[in-house]
Amino acid sequence: MKPNFVFIMADDLGYADLGCYGGRAIASDGAGGRSSCSPELDRMAAGGLRFTDGYSNSPVCSPTRFGLITGRYHYRLRGSHDEPIATRARGNPVLGLPPSHPTFPSLLRDAGYRTALTGKWHLGFPPHFGPLKSGYQEFFGPLAGGVDYFSHLDSAGVHDLYEGDAESAKTGYLTDLISDAAVDFIGRQRGAGAPFLLSVHYTAPHWPWETRDDEAESKRIGTRISHTDGGSVKTYQAMIRHMDEGIGRILRALEDAGADGNTLVVFTSENGGERFSDTWPLVGKKMDLLEGGIRVPYIARWPARIKAGGTTSQQAITMDWAATFLEAAGVAPHPDYPLDGRSLLAVLDEPSRVFERELYWRMLFRNQKAMREGPWKYLVLDGDEFLFDLSKDQRERANLVQRDPARVAAMRARYEAWVKTMPPIAADAKTSIPYTRADLAQPS
Repeated sequence: MKPNFVFIMADDLGYADLGCYGGRAIASDGAGGRSSCSPELDRMAAGGLRFTDGYSNSPVCSPTRFGLITGRYHYRLRGSHDEPIATRARGNPVLGLPPSHPTFPSLLRDAGYRTALTGKWHLGFPPHFGPLKSGYQEFFGPLAGGVDYFSHLDSAGVHDLYEGDAESAKTGYLTDLISDAAVDFIGRQRGAGAPFLLSVHYTAPHWPWETRDDEAESKRIGTRISHTDGGSVKTYQAMIRHMDEGIGRILRALEDAGADGNTLVVFTSENGGERFSDTWPLVGKKMDLLEGGIRVPYIARWPARIKAGGTTSQQAITMDWAATFLEAAGVAPHPDYPLDGRSLLAVLDEPSRVFERELYWRMLFRNQKAMREGPWKYLVLDGDEFLFDLSKDQRERANLVQRDPARVAAMRARYEAWVKTMPPIAADAKTSIPYTRADLAQPS
C-alpha cells in the first residue's frame, strides 16, 4: 500500500522558535503560567524524528520553493535567481516555474496520487505559471510571497487569494483558512481509493505581524505589509501558535480519515527567521548564508515506519524531501531531470544511519557563497572568506581561515568546481528587501 504524504512548511520560522528546538516559553494564562508556542509540533516531534542539521535550499522564499518542488538545486532555473520573485513580476513570462519541468507533485500525480496545495505558491504568476500547471490538482491560497492575513492584499494592493485558477472571495484569518482547506482535502480522501499528497504552505509567521485579534491593525497598515512599525515577540509567537493549532487539526483529520498510520508528515520552514525570530545558538537570519538564515526545523512523523522520539544529525536540505517522497512511493524521477536531492528514507528508518555529503549555496545578495562538509563550513560574505568548525562553534564566531589555510583552499576549489556545474546568475537578476536600514535598526 503506497504511503500518503503531508508536507507542511512555515514561512520565516527561526531555528529555535519551537518548543522542541529549545524555544522560549510564552504566557499561557493570566496567572503567570507559561508554555511552548508549539505544543502540537512538539508532540509531533516526540512521536517522530527531529533533525538537528536540516537546511533550507536558500535563505529566502521562492528559491527554496524551486528546490523543493523540483528536487534539484534551484540555481538551475532562471526564476530562482531573483531573491525572491517580487510582486512586480506579475505577468512576467520568465520569473516562474516552467510547466514543462517535472515536479515531485506531477510525478506523484502521474503515478495515481491525488495532489493538493493549500497555502503559498510563490513560483510565478498567471497566465504563464501556477500550481495547477505544475502537478497539483487542487489549490487554495495566495500566489505571491506575502499577503495580509485579513484583507489578503499583497504589497501592491492586489487581492491575492485563489481557489484553483479563480480568485476566491473567502474571508477570514489566512492561517485558519489554509488549515481549513487542508482538513477539508484530507476528509475527502477517506474511501477515495488512491494515495494522496497534500502540501500545506503556511504564510505564518511571515509579516505582517497579525494575530487573529489584529484585524484593526490590518486596516491601519493597509498595503504596508512589511510592517516595520508594528509587531512584537508576543505577537510573533501567537502567530506560530495559530499555525500550530492548525497543524494539530491536520493531524487529527488524518486520524479521523483512517490515514494516520500510513502517512509521512514532514514539517519545516522555507528559510531561517526574520526580525522577531529565535535562532539561538545560531547567528544570522533570512537572506544570510550564516546558519541562522538556512538552518531550519525538520520534523518527520510516520507511525507505521518512524520510531517515536528519535533525533538525527543527518545533514539534509529542502530538495531532499522530493527524493524521499518519490522513493517512498516507488516512483522514479524523470530521467532527463536527475535529482540533486538525496532520499532520506534510510535515515527515517534508522536515524543513526547518516551519510556523508557536501551541501552548497550561493546568493546574489552580498555575493554570498557557502559550503558544508561534515562539521566544516566554508563561507564568503562580500568577498571575505571564513572557515568554521560547526561541531565546536555553531555561532560561527571563530574564523579558522588563518589556522587552516589548506582546508580553506581545498573547500574553495570544490566550491568553484560545483559553481561551474550551475548556470551563472542572470545579469538581470534582482534582490528585493522591502525595508531599509532607516526602517529597522541594524546591529553593528
